[in-house]
Amino acid sequence: MNMPLDARQRAMLQEMGVRLWWPTQSAAAVDLQPTIPKSNRLLERPTPPALVQAVARPQQAPIAAAPGPTAAPLGWVLHPPRALYPEADPQQTPQPLGSAWLIVAEGTEDGDPFAGDPGRLLGNMLQALQLHRHPRVFLCALSAQAGTDTHPADAALAQAMASIQPSVLLLMGRAAARAVLQRSEPLGQLRGQTHRVTDVPAVVTYDAPYLLRAPHAKPAAWADLCLARALACSTSAPS
Repeated sequence: MNMPLDARQRAMLQEMGVRLWWPTQSAAAVDLQPTIPKSNRLLERPTPPALVQAVARPQQAPIAAAPGPTAAPLGWVLHPPRALYPEADPQQTPQPLGSAWLIVAEGTEDGDPFAGDPGRLLGNMLQALQLHRHPRVFLCALSAQAGTDTHPADAALAQAMASIQPSVLLLMGRAAARAVLQRSEPLGQLRGQTHRVTDVPAVVTYDAPYLLRAPHAKPAAWADLCLARALACSTSAPS
């Protein structure tokens, strides 16, 4: 037991032969203030309030984004036919070209079909068949529009064929083949053969934009044009 002694009491005890032990100031400081290991000092730091709130807050499931509006399906619209060479003299039309041609190709209703590189290539293809000398060569532009019917081109095509009564139907490009024939096979599997649309022979071939990207397909396109010409001749020939 430690008892507080003043100087006189300590002197008397020393004279009586009682040995006194009194801790030094440094030892007392060590006893009264124990050293905290460095490894544990972080535990005595106050936890930041933000961390306390993050730990206390329960985990929340991520909020799913609201679904956006569904895009309207695209449908094909077939515009009314337009004559490509209305100024051609019917007296100068070569006989083996048939009575009329109806061409379906993707494009704009009001645009010039012979504008730009694709238009010039289309014109060259038709001139190679001598169709520029035929006044009854018609083009129906095909365009994709949202919110239309599944097969809106059917009625327009039937009306065009009834008014023109073509000898042959030339479908240029994959879009034309899908819209008219309602077939989903690759274009390479549809070309090179004769199809029928309301008893009118139809031929599928590459369109001008594709031929500009793939010039190696031009011989195959020329073979398709020759097939269409042969069908037009056989259709127009008297039985």
